[in-house]
Amino acid sequence: MLTLAATQLIFVDLPGVQRPRDLLTQRMAARVGRELEEADRVLLVLAADQRIGGGDRFIAAALAAAHARVSIAVNKIDRTSPQRTAQALLDAEGLGVGEEIFPISARTGAGLDALTAHLCASMPEGEHLFASSTESDQPMALHLAELIREALLRRVYDELPHAAEVIVEEIAPLPSGALLVRALIWVETDSQRAIVVGARGRMVKAIGSAARRTLEGELGSHVHLELTVRTRRGWRSEPSALARLQIE
Repeated sequence: MLTLAATQLIFVDLPGVQRPRDLLTQRMAARVGRELEEADRVLLVLAADQRIGGGDRFIAAALAAAHARVSIAVNKIDRTSPQRTAQALLDAEGLGVGEEIFPISARTGAGLDALTAHLCASMPEGEHLFASSTESDQPMALHLAELIREALLRRVYDELPHAAEVIVEEIAPLPSGALLVRALIWVETDSQRAIVVGARGRMVKAIGSAARRTLEGELGSHVHLELTVRTRRGWRSEPSALARLQIE
């Protein structure tokens, strides 16, 4: 959430838009549909340093079919030349769904003021839904699990983009003053587990090291992160497993 003067913006990070293949992706698609119906504005974020791909066009078509009010943010302009940024903006326009297109850099803050002002002007009048001090309505365990999963997917996305999930089972203070975070990584096959663990455990150690730094920045404390990787066949089609992950 972001509260600026009289306007409160509530950002909802949607799961990927894709054709349903199992119970997980069915629920993801259903959630996307619900959120598009309820949202006052949809923000499609593209990367200036990447070409428009089939996935981007699929999402744009889904937004057009939902008759959503769409604005586009072309991120990472700090990584591209002016010529490449201009081409990225033209490519974004070619998707045919954005009422407004904003070049931005989330890292440097360039363009964010204009984007924020545009989003604020798009909001309907009404009471604030959350206190101005609220940053997220997610439980801390779920938020930390998403940060760990991000570190995981940065390294193994090509091999298992939607076959891995993370559950934080424990967050507890240690006598040293650090925090213990114990998390479980689910995959669907033994071969996927071998990918996540890596030779002599190198991959899971690298994932844990990157995730720990992110968690420490988020929690403002030293973190002792314990990761366990387990195979759970067919978890994406188990209602009880998805409920535990709060995927409804």
